[in-house]
Amino acid sequence: MIRILVGVPCTLTREGIVTVLNREDDMEVVAAVDDVAQAVAEARELKPDVALLGSPLSGQDAFPTVGNQDAFATVGKLRAEVPRCRCVILSSSRDPRQLRRATEADADGYLVDDSTPEFLIGAIRRVAGGRKAIDPEVALAAFNSTSSPLTIRESDALRMVARGSTTAEIANVLHLTCGTVRNYVSRAIGKIGARNRVDAIRIAEEAGWI
Repeated sequence: MIRILVGVPCTLTREGIVTVLNREDDMEVVAAVDDVAQAVAEARELKPDVALLGSPLSGQDAFPTVGNQDAFATVGKLRAEVPRCRCVILSSSRDPRQLRRATEADADGYLVDDSTPEFLIGAIRRVAGGRKAIDPEVALAAFNSTSSPLTIRESDALRMVARGSTTAEIANVLHLTCGTVRNYVSRAIGKIGARNRVDAIRIAEEAGWI
């Protein structure tokens, strides 16, 4: 029996996923939650085999979240708390940059939320069996995209600067100090070979790195 934790903020999406998975003879949803704290706490207690973490994203949102937290960061929390739990990101974005973030976060899968129930079920079985599960369109887009010289945190910081976020706001979202955020942005500018933040944002956006 594959024991699954579903951490999805949208109630309708979460309940739909629970219904689909519980119909399978070899699957059981042991917890369905809508925020990171609950997801980590339930995983620590129930020891699920697979955690499905995600959020519906707006067209410009590059930060899938569980509640108000970064779903990619949640993968790290679950890795530390429940090492045997396999983690799958569920997103509405087919942007290959999100797959890179999932890979860097050591997620076991990256799915889009308009996948068919059959694909979702098969992906969970695949991940539970120790393999990776990636949406094929996203995988193809990532294969065809130019590799970014930026680390995940450098990309995140520069992306938020591009949106107009202040250093303090970025630090709060990424759970970093303001000094660390400034260092990430500075390193990103240097790696890209830009003159300043504006130039770095332009180059990174044109290259598809943020």
